[in-house]
Amino acid sequence: MTRALDAEVGPLMARVAQTAILPRYQHLATGDVIAKAVDDMVTVADTDAEALLSEALARILPEAAIVGEEAAHADPAVLDRLGDGLCWIIDPLDGTNNFAAGRPPFGILIALAERGEAVAGWIYDVLSGRLCSAHRGAGAWINGEPVRARGSGQEPPIAAISLVFLDPARREAMKAKVAPYYTLVDIPRCAAEQYPRIVTGVNDVSIFERTLAWDHAAGALFVNEAGGRAARPDGSAYRVDRHLDPGLIAAASPALFEAMAERLAGI
Repeated sequence: MTRALDAEVGPLMARVAQTAILPRYQHLATGDVIAKAVDDMVTVADTDAEALLSEALARILPEAAIVGEEAAHADPAVLDRLGDGLCWIIDPLDGTNNFAAGRPPFGILIALAERGEAVAGWIYDVLSGRLCSAHRGAGAWINGEPVRARGSGQEPPIAAISLVFLDPARREAMKAKVAPYYTLVDIPRCAAEQYPRIVTGVNDVSIFERTLAWDHAAGALFVNEAGGRAARPDGSAYRVDRHLDPGLIAAASPALFEAMAERLAGI
């Protein structure tokens, strides 16, 4: 059922990118960037893109609630809708810090959830136009072509590990008990880039501490439907209505997932 949405959601993301995001890339004025919190910002491109996406998605599925990142920041009560029968989840500009600094990567993330579980997801790379999509039980695609997750083939495996939101003790434990067994690479600070890297053989595994729905709903579904595995470290499924719970592993294969989960046990 949700695959029929591809014909509307993909072109919508491209239009919003052309209208609200790309004209501001490397052309932001001082007043166009506002700090939401330490190391977290919002730009006029974020807010304008979210408004356009929300309006259009409401027309596509009027019965679905809408949870946008910026709307939820303004009114946390919006998060109560994540467990609704149907819910659109929008990250209008993922990788805002990169965008504000005038560098890639950045993208748009949209997911559709049903009673707290993602059933469809779309990941749009604004600069290249790459569109990743996934539908529960039906598979994953890049630019309309079916895709299967593959590892890098490197030994030790390549890991992108975000330490940004870890407390100091856990950060040191991660460095001592996990890092020596992987080739560590920088994170792109953009889930719209990190999840495709897991599927396309660039990275083998990634760890996320903060797991907000707009950052991870589409990407976790994409990895799982491509044959990789994205789940909580204890193996339980990622649910958008539990997005404040910490910890998520995404891996190019179930075996890579299990190896990382074992390393994380007890940390």
